[in-house]
Amino acid sequence: MSVLRQRFLGNFICMAVTVTGAAAAFPQTRNSPGGDMSPSHPMPESQQPADSNLPVPQGFQTPEQGALVDAVDIARDPSDVAPPLGDRPPQLVKVALTAEELEGKLDPAMKTTYQYWTFNGKVPGPMIRVRQGDTVELTLKNEGHLVAHSIDLHAVLGPGGGMGVSEAKQGETRTFTFKAMRPGVFVYHCGTDLAPQHISNGMYGLIVVEPPGGLPHVDREFYVMQGEIYTADDMGSEGHQKMSLPKLLNERPEYFVFNGMVSGASGGHAMHAKVGESLRIFFGVGGPNIISSPHIIGEIMDRVYPEGSFTAPPLTDVQTTVVPPGGATVLELQPLVPGTFRLVDHALIRVARGLVGVLEVSGPANPELFHAGPAR
Repeated sequence: MSVLRQRFLGNFICMAVTVTGAAAAFPQTRNSPGGDMSPSHPMPESQQPADSNLPVPQGFQTPEQGALVDAVDIARDPSDVAPPLGDRPPQLVKVALTAEELEGKLDPAMKTTYQYWTFNGKVPGPMIRVRQGDTVELTLKNEGHLVAHSIDLHAVLGPGGGMGVSEAKQGETRTFTFKAMRPGVFVYHCGTDLAPQHISNGMYGLIVVEPPGGLPHVDREFYVMQGEIYTADDMGSEGHQKMSLPKLLNERPEYFVFNGMVSGASGGHAMHAKVGESLRIFFGVGGPNIISSPHIIGEIMDRVYPEGSFTAPPLTDVQTTVVPPGGATVLELQPLVPGTFRLVDHALIRVARGLVGVLEVSGPANPELFHAGPAR
């Protein structure tokens, strides 16, 4: 059985679970994280497609093979959210980011690793949370050894979103200042050539600009971003994987991931809540190429903020929404029954390519709303 078929079946056929009382235990699948991984021997690069003689774009960095180090968990836990700001006046906010290149676990179950480029060692980068009217002083230090890095924030009103004034060569540090003028949820990413390579390798995140007075209170908040990884070898291959330029140019990713890796929002990185709690998910698409259609199986979203806008009224009672590459949204819901709920892109074959998140809801059963068997 192919890895794609195993993963798809593991994520959907085993979903037939009867929930009684507290949330039922859900069997681990191939998306469940494994233990620590020792250095892997590089896999031979699979045969390139016929279009592999495409011209190399300016700025493309040929992946290094070299000696490998222990792979680390690069997934930012969905619960790692910058705290709400509440009702405070505008102020000066200093943000420090570090560009880091490191070997990370891409698919722990398959012992697959990849050389990630990151902001602060995790994918996505840290959530930046400011208030409309804040002055933001942002410092980027490049601790990588391969290429220059920079940052383009979609919340910035200025050339390149700050890319030109923040670009730092290896060992350099750059600082620039901007005022957060428009409220909303915005993507940031590395803008250095070849920008799609930097983004696919993990250099993206969200900046939340809260309106005056802050956002309405919720019980829990989460931070999830969708990305694509273009490996030379087929999905499911073991060992260190190199980026494929032909696949990147032709928009044919081997992996779709939440928070940078297979199981980046499930297993040890699953989201947890209780029945009746109000939840808010800040959801973005780093991409760099593919549209997402986020959907939570077994839930209806109470409110969705299209395009991450806080000035337009939210949509209500939404089943599935659409988020473009470089775009974001906010999903709000209140689970009323316990169980395991899966966050997916409703282009569902992507589940087989690693894209699934898990929301575990615990608490008392609600048989009036949902129960197995005939009506009572």
